Amino acid sequence: MAAIERTDLDVFPVCLGGNVFGWTADEPASRAVLDAYTEAGGDFVDTANSYLVEHGRSETIIGRWMADRGNRDDLVVATKVGGGRGAVRNLRAETVEREAHASLERLRTDRIDLYYAHFDDEATPLEETLRAFDALVRSGAVRHLGASNYSPDRLAAALRVQRDNGLAEFTVLQPHYNLLERGFEGAQLPVAEEWDLAVMPYYALAKGFLTGKYRPGGDAVESPRAEGARAYLDRGGAAVLDVLDEVAAAHDTTPAAIALAWLRTRRQVVAPIASARTTEQLAQILPAATLTLTAAETDRLSRASDDLIP
Repeated sequence: MAAIERTDLDVFPVCLGGNVFGWTADEPASRAVLDAYTEAGGDFVDTANSYLVEHGRSETIIGRWMADRGNRDDLVVATKVGGGRGAVRNLRAETVEREAHASLERLRTDRIDLYYAHFDDEATPLEETLRAFDALVRSGAVRHLGASNYSPDRLAAALRVQRDNGLAEFTVLQPHYNLLERGFEGAQLPVAEEWDLAVMPYYALAKGFLTGKYRPGGDAVESPRAEGARAYLDRGGAAVLDVLDEVAAAHDTTPAAIALAWLRTRRQVVAPIASARTTEQLAQILPAATLTLTAAETDRLSRASDDLIP
Protein backbone atom coordinates (compact mmCIF):
# COMPACT_ATOMS: atom_id res chain seq x y z
CA MET A 1 0.00 0.00 0.00
CA ALA A 2 1.01 3.63 -0.54
CA ALA A 3 0.41 6.34 2.04
CA ILE A 4 -1.16 9.63 0.97
CA GLU A 5 0.79 12.14 3.04
CA ARG A 6 -1.16 14.61 5.18
CA THR A 7 -4.14 12.22 5.21
CA ASP A 8 -5.02 9.00 7.01
CA LEU A 9 -5.37 7.11 3.72
CA ASP A 10 -3.27 4.18 2.51
CA VAL A 11 -4.10 3.06 -1.00
CA PHE A 12 -3.26 0.44 -3.59
CA PRO A 13 -0.56 2.02 -5.79
CA VAL A 14 -2.63 1.72 -8.98
CA CYS A 15 -5.97 3.52 -8.82
CA LEU A 16 -8.82 2.07 -10.88
CA GLY A 17 -10.43 4.73 -13.05
CA GLY A 18 -14.21 4.57 -13.32
CA ASN A 19 -14.57 6.79 -16.37
CA VAL A 20 -15.39 3.83 -18.64
CA PHE A 21 -18.09 2.42 -16.37
CA GLY A 22 -21.45 2.89 -18.05
CA TRP A 23 -19.72 4.13 -21.21
CA THR A 24 -17.48 1.63 -23.02
CA ALA A 25 -18.06 -0.93 -20.25
CA ASP A 26 -21.66 -1.80 -19.46
CA GLU A 27 -22.68 -2.59 -15.89
CA PRO A 28 -21.90 -6.35 -15.94
CA ALA A 29 -18.48 -5.69 -17.49
CA SER A 30 -17.82 -2.89 -14.99
CA ARG A 31 -18.70 -5.14 -12.06
CA ALA A 32 -16.42 -7.86 -13.38
CA VAL A 33 -13.52 -5.39 -13.54
CA LEU A 34 -14.26 -4.10 -10.04
CA ASP A 35 -14.39 -7.65 -8.70
CA ALA A 36 -11.09 -8.58 -10.34
CA TYR A 37 -9.42 -5.41 -9.09
CA THR A 38 -10.41 -5.97 -5.47
CA GLU A 39 -9.55 -9.67 -5.66
CA ALA A 40 -6.04 -8.58 -6.68
CA GLY A 41 -5.79 -6.38 -3.59
CA GLY A 42 -6.97 -3.12 -5.14
CA ASP A 43 -8.90 -0.69 -2.94
CA PHE A 44 -8.74 2.72 -4.66
CA VAL A 45 -11.49 3.67 -7.13
CA ASP A 46 -11.79 7.02 -8.90
CA THR A 47 -14.97 8.35 -10.51
CA ALA A 48 -16.86 11.64 -11.02
CA ASN A 49 -20.38 12.98 -10.95
CA SER A 50 -20.04 13.77 -14.67
CA TYR A 51 -19.04 10.28 -15.89
CA LEU A 52 -20.16 9.79 -18.60
CA VAL A 53 -23.05 8.98 -20.95
CA GLU A 54 -25.50 10.20 -18.33
CA HIS A 55 -24.85 12.25 -15.23
CA GLY A 56 -23.59 10.03 -12.39
CA ARG A 57 -23.80 6.74 -14.28
CA SER A 58 -20.36 5.57 -13.17
CA GLU A 59 -21.08 6.48 -9.54
CA THR A 60 -24.38 4.59 -9.70
CA ILE A 61 -22.70 1.42 -10.98
CA ILE A 62 -19.99 1.60 -8.32
CA GLY A 63 -22.56 2.30 -5.60
CA ARG A 64 -24.73 -0.68 -6.53
CA TRP A 65 -21.66 -2.91 -6.71
CA MET A 66 -20.42 -1.80 -3.26
CA ALA A 67 -23.87 -2.33 -1.76
CA ASP A 68 -24.09 -5.84 -3.22
CA ARG A 69 -20.56 -6.78 -2.12
CA GLY A 70 -20.81 -5.11 1.30
CA ASN A 71 -17.26 -3.83 0.89
CA ARG A 72 -17.57 -0.06 1.28
CA ASP A 73 -15.36 0.02 4.37
CA ASP A 74 -12.60 -1.78 2.45
CA LEU A 75 -12.37 0.87 -0.27
CA VAL A 76 -11.07 4.38 -0.79
CA VAL A 77 -13.56 6.12 -3.07
CA ALA A 78 -12.72 9.31 -4.93
CA THR A 79 -15.20 11.38 -6.91
CA LYS A 80 -15.41 14.89 -8.32
CA VAL A 81 -17.55 17.97 -8.84
CA GLY A 82 -17.32 20.73 -11.42
CA GLY A 83 -17.11 18.74 -14.63
CA GLY A 84 -19.78 17.78 -17.13
CA ARG A 85 -22.08 20.14 -18.96
CA GLY A 86 -24.63 22.79 -18.20
CA ALA A 87 -25.68 23.83 -14.71
CA VAL A 88 -23.34 21.44 -12.87
CA ARG A 89 -20.11 22.63 -14.54
CA ASN A 90 -19.26 25.23 -11.92
CA LEU A 91 -17.97 25.37 -8.37
CA ARG A 92 -20.52 27.67 -6.80
CA ALA A 93 -21.25 26.85 -3.18
CA GLU A 94 -24.74 25.55 -3.86
CA THR A 95 -23.45 23.32 -6.68
CA VAL A 96 -20.69 21.82 -4.56
CA GLU A 97 -23.08 21.04 -1.71
CA ARG A 98 -25.88 19.70 -3.92
CA GLU A 99 -23.64 17.56 -6.10
CA ALA A 100 -21.75 16.12 -3.13
CA HIS A 101 -24.96 14.84 -1.61
CA ALA A 102 -26.15 13.53 -4.99
CA SER A 103 -22.87 11.64 -5.32
CA LEU A 104 -23.28 10.20 -1.84
CA GLU A 105 -26.74 8.96 -2.78
CA ARG A 106 -25.56 7.37 -6.03
CA LEU A 107 -22.57 5.79 -4.31
CA ARG A 108 -24.82 4.53 -1.49
CA THR A 109 -22.42 5.73 1.15
CA ASP A 110 -22.24 8.26 3.96
CA ARG A 111 -18.84 9.72 3.08
CA ILE A 112 -16.56 10.46 0.16
CA ASP A 113 -12.97 9.61 0.98
CA LEU A 114 -11.43 12.00 -1.55
CA TYR A 115 -13.44 14.78 -3.21
CA TYR A 116 -11.93 16.68 -6.12
CA ALA A 117 -12.65 19.99 -7.72
CA HIS A 118 -12.74 18.51 -11.24
CA PHE A 119 -12.11 21.75 -13.14
CA ASP A 120 -11.28 25.23 -11.95
CA ASP A 121 -14.15 27.73 -12.08
CA GLU A 122 -12.71 31.21 -12.47
CA ALA A 123 -16.19 32.75 -12.53
CA THR A 124 -16.73 31.79 -8.88
CA PRO A 125 -14.63 33.37 -6.12
CA LEU A 126 -12.09 30.89 -4.77
CA GLU A 127 -13.12 31.55 -1.20
CA GLU A 128 -16.76 30.69 -1.94
CA THR A 129 -15.77 27.35 -3.47
CA LEU A 130 -13.24 26.48 -0.80
CA ARG A 131 -15.57 27.31 2.08
CA ALA A 132 -18.15 24.98 0.53
CA PHE A 133 -15.58 22.18 0.41
CA ASP A 134 -14.55 22.95 3.98
CA ALA A 135 -18.16 22.67 5.14
CA LEU A 136 -18.40 19.21 3.61
CA VAL A 137 -15.28 18.10 5.48
CA ARG A 138 -16.52 19.56 8.75
CA SER A 139 -19.86 17.77 8.34
CA GLY A 140 -18.16 14.40 7.76
CA ALA A 141 -19.58 14.00 4.25
CA VAL A 142 -16.05 14.31 2.81
CA ARG A 143 -12.80 13.15 4.38
CA HIS A 144 -10.13 14.75 2.18
CA LEU A 145 -9.95 17.21 -0.72
CA GLY A 146 -8.17 17.26 -4.07
CA ALA A 147 -7.85 19.46 -7.14
CA SER A 148 -7.70 18.62 -10.84
CA ASN A 149 -7.12 20.72 -13.96
CA TYR A 150 -5.96 23.84 -12.14
CA SER A 151 -3.25 26.08 -13.53
CA PRO A 152 -0.18 26.42 -11.28
CA ASP A 153 -1.08 29.99 -10.31
CA ARG A 154 -4.70 29.18 -9.50
CA LEU A 155 -3.71 26.07 -7.57
CA ALA A 156 -1.23 28.03 -5.45
CA ALA A 157 -3.81 30.76 -4.90
CA ALA A 158 -6.41 28.23 -3.75
CA LEU A 159 -3.96 26.65 -1.34
CA ARG A 160 -3.09 30.06 0.13
CA VAL A 161 -6.78 30.88 0.61
CA GLN A 162 -7.29 27.59 2.43
CA ARG A 163 -4.24 28.05 4.63
CA ASP A 164 -4.90 31.71 5.43
CA ASN A 165 -8.52 31.04 6.38
CA GLY A 166 -8.02 27.83 8.30
CA LEU A 167 -10.02 25.82 5.75
CA ALA A 168 -9.66 22.14 4.91
CA GLU A 169 -6.83 21.98 2.37
CA PHE A 170 -6.27 20.21 -0.90
CA THR A 171 -3.90 17.35 -0.15
CA VAL A 172 -4.09 15.61 -3.55
CA LEU A 173 -3.58 16.79 -7.11
CA GLN A 174 -4.89 14.93 -10.15
CA PRO A 175 -3.10 16.17 -13.30
CA HIS A 176 -2.88 14.97 -16.91
CA TYR A 177 0.51 13.23 -16.79
CA ASN A 178 2.14 10.28 -18.52
CA LEU A 179 5.24 9.38 -20.54
CA LEU A 180 3.93 11.34 -23.51
CA GLU A 181 2.36 14.24 -21.61
CA ARG A 182 5.01 15.71 -19.33
CA GLY A 183 4.03 19.36 -19.14
CA PHE A 184 3.07 18.77 -15.50
CA GLU A 185 6.74 18.54 -14.57
CA GLY A 186 7.40 22.18 -15.38
CA ALA A 187 3.98 23.50 -14.40
CA GLN A 188 2.10 22.09 -11.39
CA LEU A 189 4.89 19.89 -9.98
CA PRO A 190 6.71 22.78 -8.25
CA VAL A 191 3.44 23.69 -6.51
CA ALA A 192 2.84 20.07 -5.55
CA GLU A 193 6.31 19.89 -4.02
CA GLU A 194 5.99 23.19 -2.18
CA TRP A 195 2.64 22.22 -0.66
CA ASP A 196 3.36 18.49 -0.32
CA LEU A 197 0.49 17.36 -2.53
CA ALA A 198 0.12 13.69 -3.41
CA VAL A 199 -0.18 13.29 -7.19
CA MET A 200 -2.60 10.88 -8.89
CA PRO A 201 -2.05 11.22 -12.66
CA TYR A 202 -5.02 10.73 -14.97
CA TYR A 203 -4.75 9.51 -18.57
CA ALA A 204 -1.75 7.63 -17.21
CA LEU A 205 -1.74 5.42 -20.32
CA ALA A 206 -2.21 8.28 -22.80
CA LYS A 207 -5.75 7.26 -23.82
CA GLY A 208 -4.54 3.68 -24.27
CA PHE A 209 -1.57 4.48 -26.50
CA LEU A 210 0.95 3.27 -23.92
CA THR A 211 -0.64 -0.17 -23.85
CA GLY A 212 1.01 -0.70 -27.24
CA LYS A 213 -2.16 -1.39 -29.19
CA TYR A 214 -1.65 1.60 -31.50
CA ARG A 215 1.32 0.92 -33.79
CA PRO A 216 2.65 2.40 -37.04
CA GLY A 217 0.90 0.51 -39.82
CA GLY A 218 -1.04 -1.53 -37.28
CA ASP A 219 -4.64 -2.63 -37.47
CA ALA A 220 -7.30 -0.05 -36.69
CA VAL A 221 -8.54 -0.11 -33.10
CA GLU A 222 -12.22 0.43 -32.48
CA SER A 223 -12.41 2.82 -29.54
CA PRO A 224 -13.90 6.26 -28.84
CA ARG A 225 -10.37 7.31 -27.89
CA ALA A 226 -8.62 5.81 -30.92
CA GLU A 227 -8.20 9.04 -32.85
CA GLY A 228 -6.65 10.84 -29.89
CA ALA A 229 -4.41 7.89 -29.08
CA ARG A 230 -3.15 7.49 -32.66
CA ALA A 231 -2.19 11.17 -32.69
CA TYR A 232 0.75 10.27 -30.46
CA LEU A 233 2.33 8.48 -33.41
CA ASP A 234 2.83 11.89 -35.02
CA ARG A 235 4.52 13.20 -31.87
CA GLY A 236 7.33 10.67 -31.51
CA GLY A 237 5.25 8.08 -29.70
CA ALA A 238 6.62 5.16 -31.69
CA ALA A 239 10.11 5.67 -30.22
CA VAL A 240 8.65 5.58 -26.71
CA LEU A 241 6.82 2.35 -27.52
CA ASP A 242 10.10 0.78 -28.65
CA VAL A 243 11.69 1.46 -25.27
CA LEU A 244 8.57 0.34 -23.42
CA ASP A 245 8.62 -2.94 -25.34
CA GLU A 246 12.24 -3.61 -24.45
CA VAL A 247 11.81 -2.84 -20.76
CA ALA A 248 8.59 -4.85 -20.63
CA ALA A 249 10.37 -7.85 -22.18
CA ALA A 250 13.09 -7.62 -19.53
CA HIS A 251 10.44 -7.86 -16.81
CA ASP A 252 8.21 -10.33 -18.65
CA THR A 253 5.30 -7.94 -18.37
CA THR A 254 3.23 -5.52 -20.46
CA PRO A 255 4.06 -2.07 -21.83
CA ALA A 256 1.10 -0.70 -19.86
CA ALA A 257 2.56 -1.96 -16.59
CA ILE A 258 5.92 -0.41 -17.40
CA ALA A 259 4.34 2.95 -18.27
CA LEU A 260 2.51 3.00 -14.94
CA ALA A 261 5.58 1.82 -13.04
CA TRP A 262 7.53 4.72 -14.57
CA LEU A 263 4.93 7.16 -13.26
CA ARG A 264 5.27 5.62 -9.80
CA THR A 265 8.95 6.65 -9.82
CA ARG A 266 8.13 10.34 -10.40
CA ARG A 267 8.28 12.93 -7.67
CA GLN A 268 5.09 13.27 -5.58
CA VAL A 269 3.25 10.50 -7.50
CA VAL A 270 1.42 8.05 -5.23
CA ALA A 271 -0.97 6.13 -7.50
CA PRO A 272 -1.49 6.64 -11.23
CA ILE A 273 -5.06 6.20 -12.45
CA ALA A 274 -5.82 3.69 -15.20
CA SER A 275 -9.12 2.33 -16.44
CA ALA A 276 -10.04 -1.04 -17.93
CA ARG A 277 -13.09 -2.07 -19.94
CA THR A 278 -12.43 -5.79 -19.42
CA THR A 279 -10.67 -8.05 -16.96
CA GLU A 280 -8.14 -8.80 -19.71
CA GLN A 281 -7.23 -5.12 -19.91
CA LEU A 282 -7.05 -4.95 -16.12
CA ALA A 283 -4.56 -7.81 -16.09
CA GLN A 284 -2.24 -5.69 -18.26
CA ILE A 285 -2.02 -2.90 -15.69
CA LEU A 286 -2.08 -4.68 -12.32
CA PRO A 287 1.61 -5.75 -12.39
CA ALA A 288 2.55 -2.07 -12.07
CA ALA A 289 1.52 -2.17 -8.41
CA THR A 290 4.50 -4.34 -7.47
CA LEU A 291 6.92 -3.80 -10.34
CA THR A 292 10.22 -2.04 -9.57
CA LEU A 293 12.20 -0.46 -12.37
CA THR A 294 15.96 -0.06 -12.17
CA ALA A 295 17.40 3.43 -12.17
CA ALA A 296 18.81 2.77 -15.65
CA GLU A 297 15.40 1.68 -16.96
CA THR A 298 13.69 4.70 -15.45
CA ASP A 299 16.28 7.01 -16.99
CA ARG A 300 16.01 5.34 -20.38
CA LEU A 301 12.22 5.72 -20.42
CA SER A 302 12.50 9.34 -19.38
CA ARG A 303 15.05 10.13 -22.08
CA ALA A 304 12.83 8.50 -24.70
CA SER A 305 10.23 11.20 -24.13
CA ASP A 306 12.37 14.14 -22.95
CA ASP A 307 11.88 15.84 -26.31
CA LEU A 308 8.13 15.88 -25.70
CA ILE A 309 8.37 18.10 -22.62
CA PRO A 310 6.95 21.57 -23.49
